[in-house]
Amino acid sequence: MRAALVGIDFGQGDFAASVEELQLLARSAGAEPVTTITAKRSSPDAAYFVGSRKADEIGLAVLDHAIEIVIFNHALSPAQQRNLEKRLQIRVLDRTSLILDIFAQRAASHEGKLQVELAQLQHLATRLIRGWTHLERQKGGIGLRGPGETQLETDRRLIGERVKALRARLGKLRKQHETQRRSRGRSQTFSVSLVGYTNAGKSTLFNAVTKAGVYVADQLFATLDTTSRRVYMGQEVGNVVISDTVGFVRELPHQLVAAFRATLEETIHADLLLHVVDASSPVRMEQIEQVNLVLKEIGADHIPQILVWNKIDAAGLAPSVERDEYAKISRVFLSARTGQGVDLLREAVVEWAKAAPGARLNQAYPTGDMEEFEEADRADDEEAVDDDADPVSDSEADSSPTPNHVGSH
Repeated sequence: MRAALVGIDFGQGDFAASVEELQLLARSAGAEPVTTITAKRSSPDAAYFVGSRKADEIGLAVLDHAIEIVIFNHALSPAQQRNLEKRLQIRVLDRTSLILDIFAQRAASHEGKLQVELAQLQHLATRLIRGWTHLERQKGGIGLRGPGETQLETDRRLIGERVKALRARLGKLRKQHETQRRSRGRSQTFSVSLVGYTNAGKSTLFNAVTKAGVYVADQLFATLDTTSRRVYMGQEVGNVVISDTVGFVRELPHQLVAAFRATLEETIHADLLLHVVDASSPVRMEQIEQVNLVLKEIGADHIPQILVWNKIDAAGLAPSVERDEYAKISRVFLSARTGQGVDLLREAVVEWAKAAPGARLNQAYPTGDMEEFEEADRADDEEAVDDDADPVSDSEADSSPTPNHVGSH
């Protein structure tokens, strides 16, 4: 799908890096960026975000390049999106919708799909008028419509009911996660979570440390579902649980942060965060700041961090370790792809685990998949989990309609 990208420089942050990231996001969604239109403004235009003259310039570019979709590098209000689509006579997507679309394509697990659907429906609820052509007309909704409801009101009510059901299902899954975490707490297993900007190399590093074989690709948001593995770190520490989580990005939609709370809570309850940074990126400091903002939003900013400077082979750096003023390891420089410095990271994790309050040996539990490790402990809490009514059947969850992807109209 041929796409025109639009970015407005409001004088904040690295604008060039932001536009480059938009191109990566568009490609990750399956679009082909054909042209990029930029401008400088002090503030957004209320009606068109870019102003009417710039909107006409975008319209000419759409005709000249046979554009099929226009993607903005910003969050648009429902009114701005409707006005632009009416003026340009083409589908317009904002940054939030683009990221939601990528998440919808990447979600693999049942829980991941539920979380993405919840975020999509919450976003769609404010944009019903522009999304579906039948909404402003009275028409037969046999068995669905309440007394005197328009089709728009019916759709809003149905979306509200679906959102409520999804939240209940995710609440049950959240309880199951808590059960699993309690089992790890009882064994006093040291827990480590990998966090970082998307495409920083978290999953590659996770595979290098755990040999887990998690899907890795040079694309944004290649991994959505949290994967946990136990790794034996020697007799002094025993087994350590390491979790790979979803990557972050600047201006990550709040709907996604809220919907993925159950997944991100693996981060909240970790004993140590390995904050993976792309050492070769010219905007790595800004990316570190963006990740820390999301960590603060989910309540994980108090957890100790080791900054893992990955991709040192591309940055021309040597594997090494840096310590803070308290002699604790604060940075590890490595390459997950080549394996350089990975042993230094393992040593750093061992050092932190030995110093953790209540640390003890747990070699009684063999290494392997978390499911086997948690099976016995999960049985203790199974009755409490199953007491909750399941509001959504699996078939209902899988068959429910979701908003269109980038590649559809």
